[in-house]
Amino acid sequence: MPLNQSFLLDNRPQGQATVDNFRLVSCETPALEEGQVLVRHHYLSLDPYMRGRMNDSKSYAAPQPLGAVMIGGTAGEVVESRHPKFKPGDQVVGMGGWQLYSVVDGHAPGMLRRVDTTHVPLSHYLGAVGMPGVTAWYGLVKVIEPQAGETVTVSAASGAVGSAYGALAKARGCRVVGIAGGQEKCDYVVNSLGFDACVDYKQHSDYLSLSKALRQACPNGIDGHFENVGGMVLDAVMLRTNAFARIALCGMIAGYDGAPLPMTHPALILVNRLKIQGFIVSEHMEVWPEALKELGHLVGSGQLRPRESVAQGLAAAPQAFLGLLKGKNFGKQLVQLV
Repeated sequence: MPLNQSFLLDNRPQGQATVDNFRLVSCETPALEEGQVLVRHHYLSLDPYMRGRMNDSKSYAAPQPLGAVMIGGTAGEVVESRHPKFKPGDQVVGMGGWQLYSVVDGHAPGMLRRVDTTHVPLSHYLGAVGMPGVTAWYGLVKVIEPQAGETVTVSAASGAVGSAYGALAKARGCRVVGIAGGQEKCDYVVNSLGFDACVDYKQHSDYLSLSKALRQACPNGIDGHFENVGGMVLDAVMLRTNAFARIALCGMIAGYDGAPLPMTHPALILVNRLKIQGFIVSEHMEVWPEALKELGHLVGSGQLRPRESVAQGLAAAPQAFLGLLKGKNFGKQLVQLV
Protein backbone atom coordinates (compact mmCIF):
# COMPACT_ATOMS: atom_id res chain seq x y z
CA MET A 1 0.00 0.00 0.00
CA PRO A 2 1.25 3.54 -0.71
CA LEU A 3 2.83 5.78 1.89
CA ASN A 4 0.48 8.48 3.12
CA GLN A 5 1.32 11.90 4.57
CA SER A 6 -1.13 13.81 6.74
CA PHE A 7 -1.34 17.05 8.69
CA LEU A 8 -2.77 16.65 12.18
CA LEU A 9 -4.01 19.36 14.51
CA ASP A 10 -1.26 19.19 17.13
CA ASN A 11 -2.45 21.93 19.52
CA ARG A 12 -5.12 24.61 19.64
CA PRO A 13 -4.36 28.23 18.69
CA GLN A 14 -3.95 30.86 21.38
CA GLY A 15 -5.20 33.88 19.46
CA GLN A 16 -3.99 33.77 15.87
CA ALA A 17 -3.33 30.38 14.29
CA THR A 18 0.29 29.54 13.45
CA VAL A 19 2.13 26.82 11.54
CA ASP A 20 3.09 25.32 14.92
CA ASN A 21 -0.53 24.26 15.46
CA PHE A 22 -0.06 21.54 12.80
CA ARG A 23 2.09 18.41 12.69
CA LEU A 24 3.02 16.42 9.56
CA VAL A 25 3.11 12.62 9.92
CA SER A 26 3.69 9.69 7.56
CA CYS A 27 2.21 6.19 7.62
CA GLU A 28 1.25 3.41 5.23
CA THR A 29 -2.34 3.37 4.01
CA PRO A 30 -4.20 0.35 5.40
CA ALA A 31 -5.33 -2.56 3.25
CA LEU A 32 -8.89 -2.08 2.03
CA GLU A 33 -11.79 -3.92 3.62
CA GLU A 34 -14.96 -4.87 1.77
CA GLY A 35 -16.87 -1.77 0.69
CA GLN A 36 -13.92 0.60 1.05
CA VAL A 37 -12.31 2.84 -1.58
CA LEU A 38 -8.76 4.22 -1.72
CA VAL A 39 -8.58 7.76 -3.13
CA ARG A 40 -5.44 9.62 -4.21
CA HIS A 41 -6.12 13.30 -3.62
CA HIS A 42 -5.22 15.70 -6.42
CA TYR A 43 -6.49 18.85 -4.69
CA LEU A 44 -7.16 19.93 -1.11
CA SER A 45 -9.61 22.75 -0.38
CA LEU A 46 -8.70 25.34 2.24
CA ASP A 47 -11.66 27.22 3.70
CA PRO A 48 -12.21 29.79 6.48
CA TYR A 49 -14.51 27.49 8.48
CA MET A 50 -11.48 25.37 9.38
CA ARG A 51 -10.20 28.11 11.68
CA GLY A 52 -13.32 27.95 13.84
CA ARG A 53 -13.06 24.17 14.08
CA MET A 54 -9.53 24.51 15.52
CA ASN A 55 -10.97 26.12 18.67
CA ASP A 56 -12.35 24.07 21.53
CA SER A 57 -15.51 26.14 21.85
CA LYS A 58 -19.22 25.82 21.25
CA SER A 59 -20.16 26.19 17.61
CA TYR A 60 -22.42 24.70 14.95
CA ALA A 61 -20.06 21.70 14.62
CA ALA A 62 -17.80 19.74 16.95
CA PRO A 63 -14.22 21.03 17.30
CA GLN A 64 -11.47 19.46 15.22
CA PRO A 65 -10.04 16.69 17.48
CA LEU A 66 -6.43 17.03 18.54
CA GLY A 67 -4.16 14.45 16.96
CA ALA A 68 -6.58 13.83 14.07
CA VAL A 69 -6.19 14.63 10.39
CA MET A 70 -7.32 18.20 9.68
CA ILE A 71 -10.76 18.32 8.12
CA GLY A 72 -10.98 19.44 4.50
CA GLY A 73 -12.63 18.86 1.16
CA THR A 74 -10.66 16.92 -1.45
CA ALA A 75 -10.88 16.05 -5.12
CA GLY A 76 -9.00 13.16 -6.63
CA GLU A 77 -9.00 9.77 -8.27
CA VAL A 78 -9.95 6.27 -7.13
CA VAL A 79 -6.84 4.08 -7.21
CA GLU A 80 -8.31 0.95 -5.66
CA SER A 81 -11.88 -0.08 -4.87
CA ARG A 82 -13.67 -2.87 -3.06
CA HIS A 83 -17.05 -1.26 -3.67
CA PRO A 84 -19.16 -1.95 -6.79
CA LYS A 85 -20.15 1.71 -7.21
CA PHE A 86 -16.57 2.94 -7.65
CA LYS A 87 -13.77 1.78 -9.94
CA PRO A 88 -10.12 2.81 -10.41
CA GLY A 89 -9.86 5.98 -12.48
CA ASP A 90 -13.12 7.50 -11.25
CA GLN A 91 -12.83 11.23 -10.49
CA VAL A 92 -14.34 11.88 -7.08
CA VAL A 93 -14.82 14.55 -4.43
CA GLY A 94 -15.17 14.03 -0.70
CA MET A 95 -13.90 15.11 2.69
CA GLY A 96 -10.54 13.37 2.67
CA GLY A 97 -8.77 15.94 4.83
CA TRP A 98 -5.25 17.34 4.77
CA GLN A 99 -3.52 14.26 3.41
CA LEU A 100 -2.39 12.57 0.22
CA TYR A 101 -4.70 9.53 0.42
CA SER A 102 -7.92 8.62 2.15
CA VAL A 103 -9.72 5.32 2.72
CA VAL A 104 -13.45 5.92 2.37
CA ASP A 105 -16.47 3.78 3.23
CA GLY A 106 -18.24 3.59 -0.11
CA HIS A 107 -21.54 2.76 1.59
CA ALA A 108 -21.62 5.94 3.72
CA PRO A 109 -24.07 8.47 2.21
CA GLY A 110 -22.43 11.60 0.86
CA MET A 111 -18.87 10.61 1.74
CA LEU A 112 -17.70 10.22 -1.86
CA ARG A 113 -19.23 11.54 -5.07
CA ARG A 114 -18.23 10.84 -8.67
CA VAL A 115 -17.90 13.95 -10.86
CA ASP A 116 -17.78 14.59 -14.60
CA THR A 117 -14.71 16.57 -15.66
CA THR A 118 -15.67 16.78 -19.36
CA HIS A 119 -16.66 20.45 -19.12
CA VAL A 120 -15.79 21.35 -15.53
CA PRO A 121 -12.18 20.98 -14.31
CA LEU A 122 -11.74 18.73 -11.29
CA SER A 123 -10.51 21.56 -9.06
CA HIS A 124 -13.71 23.58 -9.59
CA TYR A 125 -15.68 20.87 -7.77
CA LEU A 126 -14.03 22.21 -4.60
CA GLY A 127 -15.01 25.79 -5.42
CA ALA A 128 -17.63 27.14 -7.80
CA VAL A 129 -19.26 23.74 -8.40
CA GLY A 130 -18.78 22.56 -4.83
CA MET A 131 -19.45 23.63 -1.27
CA PRO A 132 -18.57 27.34 -1.78
CA GLY A 133 -20.79 27.59 -4.85
CA VAL A 134 -23.70 25.91 -3.12
CA THR A 135 -23.17 28.23 -0.15
CA ALA A 136 -23.56 31.23 -2.47
CA TRP A 137 -26.61 29.65 -4.12
CA TYR A 138 -28.40 28.94 -0.84
CA GLY A 139 -27.72 32.37 0.63
CA LEU A 140 -28.93 34.14 -2.50
CA VAL A 141 -31.85 31.93 -3.54
CA LYS A 142 -33.23 30.77 -0.20
CA VAL A 143 -32.35 33.62 2.18
CA ILE A 144 -32.16 36.79 0.07
CA GLU A 145 -34.72 35.67 -2.54
CA PRO A 146 -33.82 38.50 -4.96
CA GLN A 147 -36.12 40.11 -7.46
CA ALA A 148 -34.92 41.40 -10.84
CA GLY A 149 -33.75 44.99 -10.56
CA GLU A 150 -32.79 44.79 -6.89
CA THR A 151 -29.30 45.69 -5.67
CA VAL A 152 -27.40 42.94 -3.88
CA THR A 153 -23.93 43.03 -2.34
CA VAL A 154 -21.38 40.49 -1.14
CA SER A 155 -18.20 40.78 0.92
CA ALA A 156 -15.06 38.84 -0.07
CA ALA A 157 -16.40 39.25 -3.60
CA SER A 158 -13.35 37.84 -5.40
CA GLY A 159 -13.34 34.61 -3.40
CA ALA A 160 -14.93 31.27 -4.18
CA VAL A 161 -18.29 32.11 -2.60
CA GLY A 162 -18.40 35.73 -3.75
CA SER A 163 -17.60 34.99 -7.39
CA ALA A 164 -20.32 32.35 -7.62
CA TYR A 165 -22.76 34.67 -5.87
CA GLY A 166 -22.12 37.36 -8.47
CA ALA A 167 -22.83 35.06 -11.42
CA LEU A 168 -25.97 33.69 -9.80
CA ALA A 169 -27.27 37.17 -8.98
CA LYS A 170 -26.57 38.55 -12.46
CA ALA A 171 -28.45 35.60 -13.93
CA ARG A 172 -31.46 36.77 -11.89
CA GLY A 173 -31.32 40.34 -13.20
CA CYS A 174 -29.85 42.01 -10.13
CA ARG A 175 -27.44 44.90 -9.81
CA VAL A 176 -24.46 43.27 -8.09
CA VAL A 177 -21.87 45.17 -6.06
CA GLY A 178 -18.86 43.51 -4.50
CA ILE A 179 -16.65 44.39 -1.55
CA ALA A 180 -13.05 43.18 -1.83
CA GLY A 181 -9.56 44.01 -0.60
CA GLY A 182 -7.28 45.73 -3.10
CA GLN A 183 -7.62 47.31 -6.53
CA GLU A 184 -6.51 44.16 -8.35
CA LYS A 185 -9.27 42.12 -6.78
CA CYS A 186 -11.85 44.83 -7.44
CA ASP A 187 -10.80 45.05 -11.10
CA TYR A 188 -11.16 41.27 -11.43
CA VAL A 189 -14.61 41.37 -9.81
CA VAL A 190 -15.87 43.95 -12.31
CA ASN A 191 -13.95 43.06 -15.48
CA SER A 192 -13.84 39.25 -15.27
CA LEU A 193 -16.79 38.33 -13.06
CA GLY A 194 -19.18 40.94 -14.46
CA PHE A 195 -20.16 42.73 -11.24
CA ASP A 196 -21.62 46.20 -11.74
CA ALA A 197 -19.22 47.75 -9.22
CA CYS A 198 -16.77 46.82 -6.48
CA VAL A 199 -15.65 48.75 -3.40
CA ASP A 200 -12.11 48.34 -2.03
CA TYR A 201 -12.49 48.15 1.73
CA LYS A 202 -8.73 48.59 2.19
CA GLN A 203 -9.14 52.23 1.12
CA HIS A 204 -11.29 52.91 4.20
CA SER A 205 -10.19 53.11 7.81
CA ASP A 206 -13.64 52.85 9.36
CA TYR A 207 -17.17 51.74 8.62
CA LEU A 208 -18.47 55.26 8.00
CA SER A 209 -15.97 55.86 5.20
CA LEU A 210 -16.72 52.46 3.69
CA SER A 211 -20.44 53.15 3.94
CA LYS A 212 -20.05 56.39 1.97
CA ALA A 213 -18.33 54.46 -0.82
CA LEU A 214 -21.17 51.93 -0.78
CA ARG A 215 -23.68 54.76 -1.11
CA GLN A 216 -21.99 55.80 -4.36
CA ALA A 217 -21.87 52.21 -5.66
CA CYS A 218 -25.46 51.50 -4.56
CA PRO A 219 -27.40 54.71 -5.26
CA ASN A 220 -30.72 52.89 -4.75
CA GLY A 221 -29.64 51.28 -1.49
CA ILE A 222 -29.04 47.61 -0.74
CA ASP A 223 -31.85 45.06 -0.92
CA GLY A 224 -29.84 41.92 -0.21
CA HIS A 225 -26.39 41.23 1.21
CA PHE A 226 -24.26 38.12 1.64
CA GLU A 227 -21.84 38.43 4.55
CA ASN A 228 -18.55 36.53 4.70
CA VAL A 229 -16.52 38.94 6.85
CA GLY A 230 -18.46 40.74 9.58
CA GLY A 231 -17.13 43.63 11.67
CA MET A 232 -16.59 46.94 9.87
CA VAL A 233 -17.92 45.58 6.57
CA LEU A 234 -21.26 44.50 8.01
CA ASP A 235 -21.62 47.78 9.90
CA ALA A 236 -21.07 49.73 6.67
CA VAL A 237 -23.55 47.62 4.69
CA MET A 238 -26.27 47.95 7.33
CA LEU A 239 -26.20 51.74 7.02
CA ARG A 240 -27.07 51.40 3.32
CA THR A 241 -29.82 48.79 3.61
CA ASN A 242 -33.32 49.50 2.37
CA ALA A 243 -36.45 48.66 4.30
CA PHE A 244 -37.05 44.89 4.37
CA ALA A 245 -33.53 44.09 3.16
CA ARG A 246 -32.30 40.54 3.66
CA ILE A 247 -28.84 39.57 4.92
CA ALA A 248 -27.49 36.03 4.52
CA LEU A 249 -24.83 35.52 7.18
CA CYS A 250 -22.45 32.66 6.48
CA GLY A 251 -18.99 33.85 7.46
CA MET A 252 -17.38 36.07 10.09
CA ILE A 253 -13.73 35.77 9.11
CA ALA A 254 -12.91 39.06 10.84
CA GLY A 255 -13.54 37.33 14.16
CA TYR A 256 -12.13 33.86 13.58
CA ASP A 257 -9.19 34.51 15.90
CA GLY A 258 -11.50 34.78 18.86
CA ALA A 259 -12.03 38.52 19.25
CA PRO A 260 -15.67 39.59 19.69
CA LEU A 261 -17.32 41.33 16.74
CA PRO A 262 -19.75 43.92 18.12
CA MET A 263 -22.47 45.34 15.89
CA THR A 264 -22.41 49.15 15.86
CA HIS A 265 -26.04 49.88 14.92
CA PRO A 266 -28.26 46.94 15.89
CA ALA A 267 -31.26 49.30 15.98
CA LEU A 268 -31.17 49.23 12.17
CA ILE A 269 -32.52 45.68 12.32
CA LEU A 270 -35.73 47.15 13.71
CA VAL A 271 -35.74 50.46 11.85
CA ASN A 272 -35.27 48.82 8.44
CA ARG A 273 -37.15 45.62 9.38
CA LEU A 274 -34.13 43.59 8.28
CA LYS A 275 -34.06 39.84 7.99
CA ILE A 276 -30.66 38.53 9.09
CA GLN A 277 -30.31 34.78 8.80
CA GLY A 278 -27.28 32.69 9.58
CA PHE A 279 -26.97 29.36 7.83
CA ILE A 280 -24.66 26.36 7.42
CA VAL A 281 -24.83 24.89 3.93
CA SER A 282 -24.21 21.30 5.06
CA GLU A 283 -27.55 21.44 6.89
CA HIS A 284 -29.38 21.92 3.58
CA MET A 285 -28.26 18.94 1.50
CA GLU A 286 -31.68 18.81 -0.17
CA VAL A 287 -30.79 21.82 -2.36
CA TRP A 288 -27.36 20.61 -3.48
CA PRO A 289 -28.49 18.81 -6.68
CA GLU A 290 -30.41 21.85 -7.96
CA ALA A 291 -27.63 24.25 -6.99
CA LEU A 292 -24.84 22.12 -8.48
CA LYS A 293 -26.75 21.77 -11.75
CA GLU A 294 -27.01 25.55 -12.17
CA LEU A 295 -23.43 26.17 -11.05
CA GLY A 296 -22.09 23.50 -13.40
CA HIS A 297 -23.93 25.13 -16.29
CA LEU A 298 -22.53 28.57 -15.41
CA VAL A 299 -18.96 27.26 -15.32
CA GLY A 300 -19.32 24.95 -18.32
CA SER A 301 -20.81 27.74 -20.45
CA GLY A 302 -18.17 30.28 -19.42
CA GLN A 303 -20.63 32.57 -17.65
CA LEU A 304 -18.69 31.98 -14.42
CA ARG A 305 -14.90 32.04 -14.69
CA PRO A 306 -13.68 31.33 -11.17
CA ARG A 307 -10.10 32.14 -10.21
CA GLU A 308 -7.91 29.90 -8.07
CA SER A 309 -4.91 30.38 -5.80
CA VAL A 310 -2.99 27.10 -5.87
CA ALA A 311 -0.24 26.19 -3.41
CA GLN A 312 2.02 23.32 -4.43
CA GLY A 313 2.46 20.25 -2.26
CA LEU A 314 0.97 19.16 1.04
CA ALA A 315 3.77 20.82 3.01
CA ALA A 316 2.52 24.20 1.77
CA ALA A 317 -0.96 23.76 3.28
CA PRO A 318 -0.43 25.46 6.68
CA GLN A 319 1.11 28.64 5.24
CA ALA A 320 -1.52 28.79 2.49
CA PHE A 321 -4.26 28.43 5.12
CA LEU A 322 -2.85 31.22 7.28
CA GLY A 323 -2.62 33.41 4.19
CA LEU A 324 -6.27 32.69 3.43
CA LEU A 325 -7.27 33.96 6.86
CA LYS A 326 -5.49 37.25 6.10
CA GLY A 327 -7.00 37.61 2.62
CA LYS A 328 -3.77 36.85 0.74
CA ASN A 329 -5.48 34.40 -1.61
CA PHE A 330 -7.02 35.50 -4.89
CA GLY A 331 -10.08 33.36 -5.58
CA LYS A 332 -10.52 29.82 -4.31
CA GLN A 333 -7.58 28.60 -2.21
CA LEU A 334 -6.40 25.12 -3.12
CA VAL A 335 -3.39 22.92 -2.52
CA GLN A 336 -2.33 20.77 -5.49
CA LEU A 337 -1.10 17.40 -4.27
CA VAL A 338 -0.01 15.70 -7.51
